[in-house]
Amino acid sequence: MAKNFVSNSTESIRMFKSSFLERLSKVHFTVPLFIFIPAIAVFIYRAFAVYQVSFLYFLGYFALGIFIWTLTEYVLHRFIFHFHPSSSWGKRIHFIFHGVHHDYPRDKKRLVMPPSVSIPLALLFYFLFYLILPEGGALSSFFAAFLLGYLAYDMMHYAMHHYNFKSSFMKKIKQHHMLHHYQDEHKGFGVSSSLWDKIFISGFPKKKDKAVTE
Repeated sequence: MAKNFVSNSTESIRMFKSSFLERLSKVHFTVPLFIFIPAIAVFIYRAFAVYQVSFLYFLGYFALGIFIWTLTEYVLHRFIFHFHPSSSWGKRIHFIFHGVHHDYPRDKKRLVMPPSVSIPLALLFYFLFYLILPEGGALSSFFAAFLLGYLAYDMMHYAMHHYNFKSSFMKKIKQHHMLHHYQDEHKGFGVSSSLWDKIFISGFPKKKDKAVTE
């Protein structure tokens, strides 16, 4: 299958005529750390200090939050980011949200989600889980993990495009994502984990998983 690689530049094309919107579309990879680490700490504090949950109670909902994040990451990437509309405006929106990343996969400032997108999405998910989960400690424990899962995804995604891992475990995860970019964008939708690609049979054949992608 033909590779999808377009450019190896660490910068991508201008997407907006407005300089303000163009700045909002770019972000240094450390910015999510400054936004979401304090948020995670607040939710953990609320779970223990405000709602006084036990460690096992916290651990149970925390593990559930990580698990649900991995599924959310897969679903968003496969069915939202890789949805290809037929209309011209739909194609434009797709390019802004994800197409530009596939055309310029090494752009240093378009590898993590900008706050203009990540914060509204985080609020949306919070209110969604607020309607589903028990109030109080359960929601705080769960959402701390959900945000941590997102933050790990963002940092790992950046590293996969700009860092040569030494551990065999991280090399395997990177190879999975690189095959998605350079071999077949219709497979390998898990970024921080290939779990759901295995469950939904959307991964790569084992012979391709053994290929070393730097």
